[in-house]
Amino acid sequence: MGDPWGNHDWTCDLSVLLTVDGLSKAYPGVIANDDVSFSIERGEVHALLGENGAGKSTLVKMIYGLVRPDSGAMTLSGAPFAPPEPRAARAAGVAMVFQHFSLFEALNVAENIALGMENPPPLRDLARRITEVSEAYGLPLDPARLVGHLSAGERQRVEIIRCLLQDPKLLIMDEPTSVLTPQEVDILFATLRKLKAEGTAILYISHKLEEIRALCDSATILRRGKVVATCDPRKKTARELAEMMVGKVLQQTKASGADLGDVALEVRGLSLPPATQFGTPLRDVSFEVRQGEVLGIGGVAGNGQDELLAALSGERGTREGVFLNGQPISKLGPTARRRVGILSGPEERLGHAAAPDMSLTENALLTGHVRENLARNGFLDWRKTRAFAERVVNEFDVRTPGVSSVARALSGGNLQKFVIGREVLQNPDVLIVNQPTWGVDAAAAAAIRQALLDLAGQGSAVVVISQDLDELMEISDRFAALNGGRLSEAVPAAGLTLDQIGLMLGGAHDMEPA
Repeated sequence: MGDPWGNHDWTCDLSVLLTVDGLSKAYPGVIANDDVSFSIERGEVHALLGENGAGKSTLVKMIYGLVRPDSGAMTLSGAPFAPPEPRAARAAGVAMVFQHFSLFEALNVAENIALGMENPPPLRDLARRITEVSEAYGLPLDPARLVGHLSAGERQRVEIIRCLLQDPKLLIMDEPTSVLTPQEVDILFATLRKLKAEGTAILYISHKLEEIRALCDSATILRRGKVVATCDPRKKTARELAEMMVGKVLQQTKASGADLGDVALEVRGLSLPPATQFGTPLRDVSFEVRQGEVLGIGGVAGNGQDELLAALSGERGTREGVFLNGQPISKLGPTARRRVGILSGPEERLGHAAAPDMSLTENALLTGHVRENLARNGFLDWRKTRAFAERVVNEFDVRTPGVSSVARALSGGNLQKFVIGREVLQNPDVLIVNQPTWGVDAAAAAAIRQALLDLAGQGSAVVVISQDLDELMEISDRFAALNGGRLSEAVPAAGLTLDQIGLMLGGAHDMEPA
């Protein structure tokens, strides 16, 4: 793109912009990157693929100046490139949109963007440029709006516009569509294609392989820190890309095929005020889930997902409206609900689902002590607890030196397998999970989805809250959408089109499949 302050001097060609030559980085006990080499051309959308722990994050952190390589070299526009810090990378023309936004909810859009600039202009001038640039790239933003009042998709726009105001030569994007509706994804892709046409190179990280195939010109695939393949993703299937990432043939996930039983979980007219100023109230939420059924609940982040899980798990008190097997349980707290059969897995695995500095054995105790009888007469049974943790590790293929390892030492995918496995192995009547495969690689995601389907196949009712629509369509029997704390009518997942799903996510109700 041209200089956002009006000095357009781009020379659009397809010469190599960034060269990475033999980058290596090791940490105690692990080699994060091992002799990694690849290049990105101007005007190219280049995918970086790999499982969790493959080395993607470390690699882009070296490009962006957050981490220094142990060996190897980079060039940018033909000149040596070794940024000691992100400020130097930005000055050289490298910008990055992170997966987790770094925005202050109490400040407005212009104030947030000013905080990310080295020498911001007066706010009035900056607001004018935000409006001009955001409209030029199809991402309109009101610079005066409080960030706390923005949707997840609008917050991502703030991060992108912040980068575009730097006039980047290379834009790094980490899981950029994880919080977007299908319509918002289309808008984002149109913006990225416009940037590409103007000569901006884009390094794109995503677990959504169909998006990679639709958007990217080339792909570098990492496995255990090494480059194992480069390819044109448009000429590969999503399954072929996934199998290149994991180095083995993935088994196809199969539907549970269970005959549905009686209603296990019923929610009637559940309303709940927000827990925080920027939270989302639940508004007259009603649904039911039968034994053997998977109910998928989709929604863009910030539309009440956390609040719904807290209300169903008992973390937040509800006076009425929640029934298990026909019996009212609204007044029961989390431990009592676990005892009667409602288990849950929250979105935030490190800090909410698992205590970071506790061992896997201790984390198994945290939620398993009631149903697994891990305490007797006030005393903890550590032998039994350790055996339960080891069963989770073994049955869910959790890669760890042992159950004495602390939770924070595991990769995201392995910790997620542990968290889900810990709940599944307690044989719940109802399991509610929020973002079960968030940021998880293809192999781990397939294993988690299969575990949820197997649980439903055994007769449990399963509620999956997720922003991954492909995942929900793959495993759900019925689908409903959260928007502003309201839940749409649940409809059969089979036959739903992407347009219908997008309308439901946007607040349309009473949708019928085609």
